[in-house]
Amino acid sequence: MSLKARITDDMKAAMRGRATPDEAQRAEETARLGTIRLLLAAIKQKEVDERIELDDPALGDPIIGNIVEKLIKQRKDSISQFQAAGRDDLVAAEQAELAALQAYLPEQLSAAEVEVAVAAAIAESGAASARDMGKVMALLKPRLAGRADMGHVSALIKTRLAG
Repeated sequence: MSLKARITDDMKAAMRGRATPDEAQRAEETARLGTIRLLLAAIKQKEVDERIELDDPALGDPIIGNIVEKLIKQRKDSISQFQAAGRDDLVAAEQAELAALQAYLPEQLSAAEVEVAVAAAIAESGAASARDMGKVMALLKPRLAGRADMGHVSALIKTRLAG
């Protein structure tokens, strides 16, 4: 099953879940449904902009993964801004959306696996200083996309090359 089909099925399940008599579960499913609809709208926008169909498993899943990552990054930025402003109600809503979106990411690599990949990429590229960071990132980005926080990877590369 393609990722897009899974997202669509989850939307249908969330719509059915809103019919439950349990008030808390209904509110949770309503929030999840809104997040899924937001994701599907972003996918549809990408399809319209690029004039492509993202149902093709060979084409769609990496692009859909990039869309999910972008939405997750937006939620994380919003959470930090809302925390700075003391808006705990909005922080909770954004965290719920973040959790719903993270379900569509592939399994994340452990910190040790990321460190091994960074060390291998540094050795492979022959990087010796911080000026070579772009070479290392160019190697790692396709390998770790969607499976590791690239901001963390970048910081790890920077410390390895500086020291």
